[in-house]
Amino acid sequence: GVLSLGTPGVGKTTLGKELASRAGMTYVNVGDMAKEGELYEGFDEEYGCPILDEDRVIDELEDKMSEGGVIVDYHGCDFFPERWFHIVFVLRTENSFLYDRLESRGYKGKKLQDNIQCEIFQTLYEEAVLSYREEIVHQLPSNTPEDLERNLDQIMQWIEQWMKDNN
Repeated sequence: GVLSLGTPGVGKTTLGKELASRAGMTYVNVGDMAKEGELYEGFDEEYGCPILDEDRVIDELEDKMSEGGVIVDYHGCDFFPERWFHIVFVLRTENSFLYDRLESRGYKGKKLQDNIQCEIFQTLYEEAVLSYREEIVHQLPSNTPEDLERNLDQIMQWIEQWMKDNN
């Protein structure tokens, strides 16, 4: 499996969907999956959003992941089983770009600030390096359409290399 990580608004979904179609893999957006299956365990008043039930998400994904060929898109990673992923990439976006993207999605106040902070402090990259072997974690810039194209080529190369090495 491939894990696509990053703060909301960095372009995970665009990249994940495009990658899945190029690589013939299955794309799973954990946020959408949770919404459809109502995989929540309460509501976070401070952020005005539901709280993910991580155990149910893992149960829901387990069969898919064991078949392989899955791209998972989420903004957190410390609860996924390590064995699920062979490549983890963390998309990074400069704050000015990210601010505009989040604002246009209707983010404001604390939610907007905290997501920008998360990006400034590389929170997700650090979480990824603690959760997985450092050599499988890659950071990719995600500011422009050119970045997207480059990232797709780069990841396709990693996937093809991984297939060669492991088949």
